[in-house]
Amino acid sequence: MSHSPILTIDLEAWRGGGAAADQVCAAVDESLQKAGFLLVTGHGIDPGLPAALRAAARDFFALPATVKDRYSVGVGGRGWIGPGMEANGYAEGTETPPDLKETYNSGAQTPVGIPEIDDYWFAPDVWPAEEPRLRELFTAWTAQVKALSDELLVLMSASLGLVGEHNPFRGLAGNATWTSNINHYPPMAVVGEPEPGQFRIGPHTDFGTVTVLDREPGAGGLQVYSDDVGWADAPYDPAALTINIGDLLEYWSGGRWPAGRHRVLPPQPDAPEEDLVSLIFFYELDHDAVVTPLEPPVGTRAGLPPVVSGDFIKERLDAITVG
Repeated sequence: MSHSPILTIDLEAWRGGGAAADQVCAAVDESLQKAGFLLVTGHGIDPGLPAALRAAARDFFALPATVKDRYSVGVGGRGWIGPGMEANGYAEGTETPPDLKETYNSGAQTPVGIPEIDDYWFAPDVWPAEEPRLRELFTAWTAQVKALSDELLVLMSASLGLVGEHNPFRGLAGNATWTSNINHYPPMAVVGEPEPGQFRIGPHTDFGTVTVLDREPGAGGLQVYSDDVGWADAPYDPAALTINIGDLLEYWSGGRWPAGRHRVLPPQPDAPEEDLVSLIFFYELDHDAVVTPLEPPVGTRAGLPPVVSGDFIKERLDAITVG
């Protein structure tokens, strides 16, 4: 992807202020308009943490299915989401075979004291006794990427000239909901020959505000869609995190920034034994946050009605559940 529309920005340059920060803001706006994706360096996350988390996750995923079944949950739950449970292409209205992956999931642990809200958005995490490192490492990683996500919302708002008291997210993410997935993409020897139209993750957009991705590159890896290029392999920099925006942030921007459409290719014939693990953090807003879209000339669509974050997200989660 030699002429990728996905730009790389340095958070350290933005934090420094001045002309360099203005250049970062311009690059954010440009990259999000073209692809809904960014690469971000200067994020400050110790690379040893995701490496250790991946190692613990691989140990868990290597356990027999009978053991992993003890922690089995449905889409949106906390624990192990086994093969055959999700088909992300459903979110686009495409009937596809189930995605070729398994997932370990955690989520926000800041309940509000209302059972029907807490049971869905703040359900307790479940941790496997067979891999005790997973809890400590996963919790440490999500704490760091949550702080990064809050900073990215400030940056994205600033890139549209909305700073300080004019930053709308100051009042919308005080107790934000989020989920985090460790996705395992097994080799072909485990999942079999992919069916026609089957992916490790089918084409889709994410549902919330900011997604932070720490990924391993591969032949059956991440592809991003843009009007300029079509489907193309996502650029990769081992020092950078891959960031994309979801449907809720697209809606808030009044359509200025399209949610980043992407997919993960199935195991490829020339790399059938490829085995990848991705760490993904899906950020949202407060479950009851009212999101009012930006009007033109900043937004591109006028008259969009406000939406409630939790309702907006849940409708999309329900759509990708197989069966």
